[in-house]
Amino acid sequence: MLNLFSIVIGVVALLLGIVPFLPFFAWGYWFVIPIAIVGAAVGALSSRNGGRNLNLILILIFGLRLMLGGGLI
Repeated sequence: MLNLFSIVIGVVALLLGIVPFLPFFAWGYWFVIPIAIVGAAVGALSSRNGGRNLNLILILIFGLRLMLGGGLI
């Protein structure tokens, strides 16, 4: 059940992360990354790894995009 909840949180973070992917909106990742962190924490409590892995990949991609845009040093 926690894995499913983590996947839902990850999908929400993914959908919210589409808009900041556009130029000049990368600052929006500062609001999306904490959602993915919560999803990864919930996924870590689960016995399965799917939800946790989804959220960790989202954190990695969104953080990389922030670094490329200069929003994260």
